[in-house]
This record gives sequence, structure tokens and C-alpha cells, in this order.
Amino acid sequence: MPDKTYAVSNTMMRGALRLFANWTVTGTENVPMSGPLLVAANHLSNLDPPLLGASLPRRLNFIAKRGLFKPVIGWFLRTYGAYALNPEEQGKDIEALLWMRKLLREDRAVVVFPESHRNPDLGLQEGVPGVALMAVKTQTPILPVGIAGSESVGPIWRVAVPTGNISVTIGEPFTLPDVKGRMEPEQLKELMDSVMVRIAACLPERYHGVYGRNAQPGPEPAT
Repeated sequence: MPDKTYAVSNTMMRGALRLFANWTVTGTENVPMSGPLLVAANHLSNLDPPLLGASLPRRLNFIAKRGLFKPVIGWFLRTYGAYALNPEEQGKDIEALLWMRKLLREDRAVVVFPESHRNPDLGLQEGVPGVALMAVKTQTPILPVGIAGSESVGPIWRVAVPTGNISVTIGEPFTLPDVKGRMEPEQLKELMDSVMVRIAACLPERYHGVYGRNAQPGPEPAT
């Protein structure tokens, strides 16, 4: 049932995107089709999770805001592949981190939005360090993805009728350095910055935010 719900939902979303929006996807050849994967993307609107599901040629799983898990919609989100997370606890929610680690050990793909919340009006904001910590400790490849144009979709009810110019740009996967032992906050921030700079490289300049031209990318990840 979960896989059927995911497939049917993505088929419907692709149809809506083709019918109502100018939707483009580039870089699908960069998506590893097997093995564990963290898909790291910017987050502009409620459209982003189904947009990624429709755009990437691989079954994805998601972290979603706990407040969305209301009757009926909560059942759909769980069936679609989402796990409830308190946004104030991203990087600290032990149950969510264990869920992510379990899926990665099963060679599955998990989507993370490192900014931890929707950010429709501004460029990229600083990423939360929990994403880098998970990537380092599991040595899971990260796939940077840039979403542009979805901020124009508006309220959640508009997700079924997406309009405007919407693009998904998929970068090349990379792996963060294998750091042994405890990492200091400054070191985690540097690693997280290196992830965010890769996401920024998949976006038009107006979306770069704090990761614009003067951003320090931190240590170079292994490709």
C-alpha cells in the first residue's frame, strides 16, 4: 500500500506540474539508484516534498512537521513515506534521527531540508548541524538539490494546482569527511556550510542568501 500511494501521488503531481506549471528538472543522471542517500534541498513551500517525489527517479522518504499529522492527512503522509518531527527539535529529535539511521541502513533515500523550516521570502539560511552529523557518522552520500519557483505556489491547497516557473536542479552526490570521535560545534558548522554551499550551487543567485559569493564553504567534501 505505501509504495502504491507514493507512485499514484507522484503520477498525479507530475500531471499537475505539466498541466499548470512550467516545470523543469535537470541532473537526474546524478541520482544514485541504490545505496543509502541523503537528499538535501532548500525549502520554499509546501509543494517541495511532492515536487521532489515527482522529480527524482527514486523512492524518497521525508521528515515532516509534526503539526501536519492530523487525522486523514496524517495517514496519507505516513503512507507516502513521511515521519513526524518537531521543527524546534531538528537535529535533537532522537526518535527521528533513529528513524533516519534505520532507513539509511536499509539503503533507502531520505530527504532533509537543512534550513529546518519553509523559507519562502529569503535566500538560503544557515543549515542545522544535525544533517552534517548524520552524514558524517553514517558516511552516507549527500545529493544536493536546488528548488526554484515553488515559493509562488502559496497556500497548501494550491499544491494540487502548481503554477509558474518551477525548476529542480540536482547536483552531484558527495560524501563528507570521515571524522572520528566527538566533533566540536565549529567543526560541525563548517561541514554543514559545505553542504549548504553545494545546495546554493544548484540555485539561481537570488536564492543564495547567507551562502552567496562571500560564503566560506568549509572543508572540501569527498566526491
